[in-house]
Amino acid sequence: MVRARDALEAPLQPPAWGPPLPGAWRRLGKALRLLVNRRFRLALQRGVAAAIEHRHLGSVRARTVVDVGAHRGQFSLLALELFPQAAVLAFEPLSAARGRLARLMQDEPRFRLYPMALGRETGERPLLIAARDDCSSLRAASGAQIELEPRSRSIASELVPVARLDEVLGADRLRAPALLKIDVQGQELEVLEGALGLLPYFEAIYVEASFRELYDGQALAGDVISWLARRGFALNGVYNLLLDGDGRAVQADLEFKRAAL
Repeated sequence: MVRARDALEAPLQPPAWGPPLPGAWRRLGKALRLLVNRRFRLALQRGVAAAIEHRHLGSVRARTVVDVGAHRGQFSLLALELFPQAAVLAFEPLSAARGRLARLMQDEPRFRLYPMALGRETGERPLLIAARDDCSSLRAASGAQIELEPRSRSIASELVPVARLDEVLGADRLRAPALLKIDVQGQELEVLEGALGLLPYFEAIYVEASFRELYDGQALAGDVISWLARRGFALNGVYNLLLDGDGRAVQADLEFKRAAL
């Protein structure tokens, strides 16, 4: 969508020759960019900021966007704007976040919400709810994660349904080419394994992955890269790199493209 993309052209990062902006200034800069777009402006008034830091995905071809770990709809908002002909299928198990997402998207005909987590097996599992709810996970936060973000410590839990993506969606719902986005706090490889039967539909896969164990027993970025490489997806870019106080990589968003045959 040319108008939306033009409105988002200015980079979020400060110039290379300038000092990093404090967090408050970065948030202000993002808010100003959100205000120039009507969809994003209305969502911001309802407390949801579209994830424009992922706007580089506008170069992907997508008739369907699958948003796994949709939270309050930050990525789904961006997808609706970047891909004006695409359906957005969102998965969110956390009831409080999902309720806000449902209200936000109640009048959007291209959006569909699935109230569940995704994994390699179907069943029910306890979702550990963190004080900062976007850190909630099916896995316990590790000491390293709690040190980085003390609010990731769990304060409650709720039993949620878990399903395989390739059992929930069929060809009638997933039009190719498709984009798969995964942001699931340590469950990345399990989601991919449960999507195995649908991989031929996806042109691109976008995964938040960790370089150290932030959630107990999680697969790390190298495991995700190797798994996808064996199935024909090559790493195409690394974005939004998070560093610790010693400058070591902690987490990043990894973009994969289907390798040319």
